[in-house]
Amino acid sequence: MVLYSRGSENDVLRAEDLKKGLFEALTNLGARKKVLAIPPDYTRFPSHAGMLTRFAWQFYRERLTEVLPALGTHAAMSEGEIRSMFGDMPLNLFRVHDWRNDIVTLGEVPSEFIHQQSEGKLNYSWKAQVNRRLVDGNYDLILSLGQVVPHEVIGIAGHNKNVFVGTGGQEGINKSHFLGAVYGMERIMGRADNPVRRVLNYAADHFAKHLPIIYVLTVVAQGPDGQIIVRGLYVGDDMECFNLAAQLSLKVNFQILDEPLKKVVVYLDPSEFKSTWLGNKSIYRTRMAIADGGELVVLAPGLKEFGEDRHIDVLIRKYGYVGTPNVLQCVKENDDLKNNLSAAAHLIHGSSEDRFSITYCPGHLTRQEIESVNFTYADLVETSKRYNPERLTEGYNTLPDGERIFFVSNPALGLWAYRKRFEES
Repeated sequence: MVLYSRGSENDVLRAEDLKKGLFEALTNLGARKKVLAIPPDYTRFPSHAGMLTRFAWQFYRERLTEVLPALGTHAAMSEGEIRSMFGDMPLNLFRVHDWRNDIVTLGEVPSEFIHQQSEGKLNYSWKAQVNRRLVDGNYDLILSLGQVVPHEVIGIAGHNKNVFVGTGGQEGINKSHFLGAVYGMERIMGRADNPVRRVLNYAADHFAKHLPIIYVLTVVAQGPDGQIIVRGLYVGDDMECFNLAAQLSLKVNFQILDEPLKKVVVYLDPSEFKSTWLGNKSIYRTRMAIADGGELVVLAPGLKEFGEDRHIDVLIRKYGYVGTPNVLQCVKENDDLKNNLSAAAHLIHGSSEDRFSITYCPGHLTRQEIESVNFTYADLVETSKRYNPERLTEGYNTLPDGERIFFVSNPALGLWAYRKRFEES
């Protein structure tokens, strides 16, 4: 059932609109005694989920007893990040999700279903895992808040991904990510219906009906001058609100190009992108747009590590972004990667499959570190002089010497694809 729906390609929802819409939905929902909020973490700051979580707290006050950021495998939020994203909410409301230990299994999607969805490539079952608070907390409302936007693992992010991945466990996260990678990222990106989404929907329909989950979904776009604009707000308890949001997201977050791009320059905000685990969105979101033999240049002033999780950082440094065939072979031959399939999936996603070059310009990693994982290194200061993110505009730019580039200031907000490649995927 959809409790609230507003959005269009030209709509602009300001703070007062978001508050009014959320309050209307929560009022229609009826009284609740104990509420858990599950917003995304700081890596999804533009989602406006922090603002909406604060509005939910203002609505419920002491009845909203815990906030569990959907970290997935990400690092815990700092006090500064919590303050920046959630404002004056009490710090004692916030909990840290431990994806390795703090989980329960609701049920198991059979291997036959995974085999079918993977087109015969995989034979494992999939555990529907969530943080134990969702089950043991005796909540009569669980608010899952987040942004619907194109995504490399699940086609379009949002809805039950926030629950089964954001508060999921090691096995569930690993296997869902690997399913998407093996099926093929180009075949998933920008598509609401795909194997990974079907697995999560199976889990929701078969194992999570007893959980009182309401989804609060935003659609956020980037304006011509780089400003962040909320184009839609959808609240509901089933797939209908997700489908409405996904339809709008494809209109405002997905740019189809009539020609492939020879050079793409992506800027990564240092407050948000400190690892290639996150920063490789520069690759995921643009690689369907880049021409064979082209180049991606990534300006990454905040880059200081590969994986936010210490164990995953070790695996990235060990194996590198070496392309699908090599990664799949490493999975077969090495238990450390076989037992961390989300890392294997990330290594696949972060490769150009030797179609184009990837040049990273890091703020804190060395040339040796960058080149050791199969990227090309360039100096950040020197490269930024040529491709100054403060002077470039979104999309096509022609430099004084005639070089033509395509600039993206925040890869997390969109998806770019060459029309022919997307249609043939």
